[in-house]
Amino acid sequence: MYRLYDYLPSGNGYKVRLVLRNLDLPYELIEVDIKTGASRTPEFLKKNPNGRIPVLDVPGRGFLPESHAIIAYLAEGSALIPTDAFERARMWQWMCFEQYHIEPNIGTVRFWLSLGKTRAELGERLIDKKKSGYAALDVLEEELRDRQFLVAERYSLADIAVFAYTHVAHEGGFDLEPYPHVRAWCDRVTTQPKWAPITQL
Repeated sequence: MYRLYDYLPSGNGYKVRLVLRNLDLPYELIEVDIKTGASRTPEFLKKNPNGRIPVLDVPGRGFLPESHAIIAYLAEGSALIPTDAFERARMWQWMCFEQYHIEPNIGTVRFWLSLGKTRAELGERLIDKKKSGYAALDVLEEELRDRQFLVAERYSLADIAVFAYTHVAHEGGFDLEPYPHVRAWCDRVTTQPKWAPITQL
């Protein structure tokens, strides 16, 4: 059985849990409180020297960090990964977009605010992150204008990866009201079989 080292509010960990649920893969959750430095202990750093969650313990193989590496490994050969080479590349395009534009901006602001950081404390950093986060939402809104899902008109790892932090953008102070296509897409993701909220096991 897999063991997942994770922090429930984490969007990156949520991606992994959604894939595990979608594919009916049993796992044991080991909660790691990143707010208290639990991912920086000598014991955890042996699992991932980068000191971040999630980390998947793959029986007989070892520890696999990085959310997109984990979900790609878990979903290999499943319907969550397109078989067509071009559509598969499009999937990776969106997963890269998420890691470069959504997680570092929307995800980071959400985490800052969860730590109780104030606008005054964050200053220009917050302004820059909010600007970049809204720019990412603008791209997503335009791309979803004429499609139900991000790749090949069906639910894939691309949707799981991008949804993870986008659907909780409001927790970082981002207003999704001006993004009707993003909101409709989020609703479609939540109707997928075996979907669960971010902090539900």
